[in-house]
Amino acid sequence: MTDQGSSSYAPDAAIAADILAYLETHENKDLLRFLTCGSVDDGKSTLIGRLLYDTKMIYEDQLAAVEQDSRRVGTTGEAPDLALLVDGLAAEREQGITIDVAYRFFSTEKRKFIVADTPGHEQYTRNMATGASTADVAIILIDARHGVQVQTRRHAFIASLLGIRHVAVAVNKMDLVDWSEARLHEIEAEFRRFGDGLGFGDITAIPMSALTGDNVTEKSAAMPWYTGPALLEYLETVDILQTEDDAPFRLPVQWVNRPNLDFRGFAGTVASGSIAPGDEIITIPSGKRSKVKSISTFDGDLPRAVREQAVTIVLEDEIDSSRGDIICDKDHPAEQSDQFRAKLLWMAEKELLPGRQYRLRTGNKTVGASVSALKHKVDVNDFSKRAGKTLELNEVGVCNLSLAQPIAFDPYAKNRRTGSFILIDRQTNETVGAGMLDFSLRRAANVVWQDLNVGRAERARQKHQRSAVLWFTGLSGSGKSTIANLVERRLYDMGRHTYILDGDNVRHGLNKDLGFTDADRVENIRRVSETAKLMADAGLITLVSFISPFRTERQIARGMMAEGEFIEIHVDTPLAVAEARDVKGLYAKARAGKIKNFTGIDSAYEDPLDPEIRVNTARMSAEDAAETIVAYLERAGFLSGE
Repeated sequence: MTDQGSSSYAPDAAIAADILAYLETHENKDLLRFLTCGSVDDGKSTLIGRLLYDTKMIYEDQLAAVEQDSRRVGTTGEAPDLALLVDGLAAEREQGITIDVAYRFFSTEKRKFIVADTPGHEQYTRNMATGASTADVAIILIDARHGVQVQTRRHAFIASLLGIRHVAVAVNKMDLVDWSEARLHEIEAEFRRFGDGLGFGDITAIPMSALTGDNVTEKSAAMPWYTGPALLEYLETVDILQTEDDAPFRLPVQWVNRPNLDFRGFAGTVASGSIAPGDEIITIPSGKRSKVKSISTFDGDLPRAVREQAVTIVLEDEIDSSRGDIICDKDHPAEQSDQFRAKLLWMAEKELLPGRQYRLRTGNKTVGASVSALKHKVDVNDFSKRAGKTLELNEVGVCNLSLAQPIAFDPYAKNRRTGSFILIDRQTNETVGAGMLDFSLRRAANVVWQDLNVGRAERARQKHQRSAVLWFTGLSGSGKSTIANLVERRLYDMGRHTYILDGDNVRHGLNKDLGFTDADRVENIRRVSETAKLMADAGLITLVSFISPFRTERQIARGMMAEGEFIEIHVDTPLAVAEARDVKGLYAKARAGKIKNFTGIDSAYEDPLDPEIRVNTARMSAEDAAETIVAYLERAGFLSGE
């Protein structure tokens, strides 16, 4: 380490006196996670660099590299550009901005710290949310020259959504406004006008200059009128443990540890509360109860496990529990539900489409999920509610979530670890949203399946056939409806029981409230899929004729049906051929700009990758295509009733 900086923090004497005692003291310090956020160029990276520099957490080779890079791409003249200690990506150094989330560790005599330096640019708001998700304190930087910006408000709002209750408003670059006390009070008042409504436990305004070090680690002589703490003093003394210690015990099970027949434990990291041998627990969702026999770690058994400790809990009884379950205090079990009201921050370039299936991950459990309804968007400038059908990148909304199966949870306001979730795109595996569970929609929890005496197999056998869903997909004008009608006529003549769900006809009734945006198309297919599922349950051969342009929705429809029951039929007609037919004149209107979001023109169509049947009406007649489909049904046994 270097001996640079003017901080009074100097561990060298303590190390020399008794290194073992020093190491033990250091190990037992509590840990504070905080993030720096705010608008671009407000000085976040410089502030962290200053903290690392003044607390002597920089190695000689790091400082030498920073000094070298400062001469090449720095912004501080002859002095080392401390922001380069954090802006590690080449793209960041060249542009002078932060893109990724950078995590750094440092320590003082009183505390250990992990700081997340998050990007200020709007397009990287998702990265800011990542840093905020585990932080205890938010340092929101504000350039004293510019005051509160839109991104300042957005970051403050996201910090509040993600459960951060302690905020330091670091009014930076005070040296550029002549250390003006009036300017500090003006900015503080503006921030409090909207910040007081966000539910923060405390807001502390600190005037400073990260570049010169004033009020960062030590009080500034340039601002004698300021009587509050320097930033480092604030970080060393802010109380973050008061509410955490009172939270009920939660251990999300990460895996079942069974190295041999004589040992079986449940491994995970304590999300809240504490536990000791002899304490009674309950596992959710099974509801099984037991007592803690021992708490194991790599270094031996513990007398008590507390928040943030990675442990393996051994129980007195052999109970069934697996990854994704939550071990709880017996008197305060977690809730269970598959329907929720939630807040959602959208983090993808592609918009949120209600009704589309995503994967939801909370704790250690992953389940299928969809946004069943977007209640409203939230305007981050004034926190007003705005109507909307979708969420765009960086937008926040309140929505209803529908899950494929129940999960154990706590409301986010009570437990950040067991009340948070992310949404994952099923095709790309990209994280597209981060959210907070508000509460269970309890009415949905009271809806259960009614057992029926007659099932789908019996209904189908009565009709001397097997249930099937023939899903015709292709461009407008490809011939889907014509072929579906021919197939139904052929099956009718054979005495089979059928029904056609046609795209145009359904929009006169069931889906007449939907337009042709991507969001409406997704909801259109969701409703039709549910209807087709009911018809298949009735034992019918159901013919679904829809453009259904997105692979994701067709895959979701397939997943709703019984194994082998969904037959995807790609009516594979080239766009030029379909457009030349243009029986309804729709392509001409779309080309003229009279129809928006028309598939093949200004809205995408995603070809099936591996359909059961592919017919090309540019090379075969509709009658031949119908015969091909009926022959497939006969070979596969759908018309035998066996």
